[in-house]
Parts: sequence; structure tokens; C-alpha cells
Amino acid sequence: MIKCRVLWGFAVLLLALVFTGVAQAQSAPAQETAEKYFTEGLAALEAGDGAQAAAQFTKALELKPDWVEAYVNRGQAYVFQGQLDKALKDFDKALELDPESFEALYNRGRVYTKLGKPAKAVTNYTIALEFKKDDWQVYYNRGNAYLDEEKYKEALQDYGAALKLNPKSPEVIHNRGLAHLGLGQAGPALEDFGQALTIDPKFSLAQYNRGRALEQLGRLSEARGAYRTFLQEANPTTEKPLLEKALEHLKELKEKGS
Repeated sequence: MIKCRVLWGFAVLLLALVFTGVAQAQSAPAQETAEKYFTEGLAALEAGDGAQAAAQFTKALELKPDWVEAYVNRGQAYVFQGQLDKALKDFDKALELDPESFEALYNRGRVYTKLGKPAKAVTNYTIALEFKKDDWQVYYNRGNAYLDEEKYKEALQDYGAALKLNPKSPEVIHNRGLAHLGLGQAGPALEDFGQALTIDPKFSLAQYNRGRALEQLGRLSEARGAYRTFLQEANPTTEKPLLEKALEHLKELKEKGS
């Protein structure tokens, strides 16, 4: 399985930042209190405080236990905390209440990807697309799930669909390059990594994979240069495993006399 792809993240997370009116039978004070907790939960979620967000959404749900958006956002709060099983339960509950909840389907797909269950992720993204066909993030994330399944042709199709909607995304272009690599298409992969770097010159991961493509093309001197550039630009904390791999590649290239 090809690793080194750009994972989905909260920078592309579609938050359900809206809430619906509560039932007419509910008292006005209870409604106002529930909405207050919900709003405070959103503020905590946007601030990255998953624990506080989950607590506020829980209070809102105690007053309105059938509030779909509260379950979706509490699920997102649990994702912030790494509590993926709890997140899945909330997304499941949201879909029990509203089977057409795009946000619940999309985010459940993201969690399944995180749990290493790409087939289930694909299923959720596919259903989500029935309700919102023009969201590039869904195509992108389904492409990532296909990439994890080593279904490279399907991944290419989804990255292509995502790029029609968001043609300047370096992450999508980069991951399309990984799909090309998976198919043994080092030439197109090299073009994608180069394009991603043109859009974002600081995209160190693209530089590393550019080295891989050059190496597969037999352009070993250029590959060595790409790996060296990656070593200079990569984050030593977050990209430590790839730094070690880049050093291994350089050692192998040296042994080949390139």
C-alpha cells in the first residue's frame, strides 16, 4: 500500500455550523438554553477544544435528544479528542434520525478512513455524493480511500472530479501523483508532484515523492537532489519517518554510484 499521501484534516472538515429550531412543544426557556449550549459548543469546536465542545453539545442533547446537528458536531468534538468509537456512535445516531444527513455521512467516512476501513469510507462518501454532487472534498477523500485500497484507477477518477471543482489544490494534485505511481506511471506522477510544488513551493511531501518518481524514471542524480531538498525543508518532528526513508534512498543511490 502506498503511504505518504496527504491525509484529510480539519482544514477541510465540513462543519455543521447551523442548528434547527426545536419542536414547538418545547418551552421557550428550554429552547433558548439548548441553543445557548449548542452555540457554546460550536465556539469551543472552532477553538479546537474538543472536550469543552463535547460537554456543551451533551447539555444541548439532554434538552433536545433528537437534535441531528448536535450529534454531528459532538461527533466532530470526539474526533478532535481521538475518541473515534464515540464519534462513530454519534454519526450513527444522527443518520438514524436523518438518513440524508450529508455531514454525518461525510464525517463518518472520514472516521472510517482514520480507522483503516477504506471500504466503509468509500460507501459513506458515495452515499454522501447522492445528496451533494459538487463537493470537491468528498471526491478527494473518497479518492484517498480508494488509494488506501490500492484501487488506483478509481482514485484517479475521483481526484480528477475533485480538481474540476477545485483545480488549484496542491493536495489533490499530489495525491493524484501517488495514484499514478501506484499504476507504474512515473512520468505523469512527476508532473503532478512538480505542479503541486509550483502551487506550494513549501510542500515538502511533494518533494519527497518527486524523488521517488525520478528514481523510478532512472533519473538518479535528480532524485538525489529532490531527497536532499526534502531533508532541508521537512519538519523533523511531524515528518521524521519520511526523513529516515529519504536518508535510506540517498544511501541506496550512493551505493548505485549515482
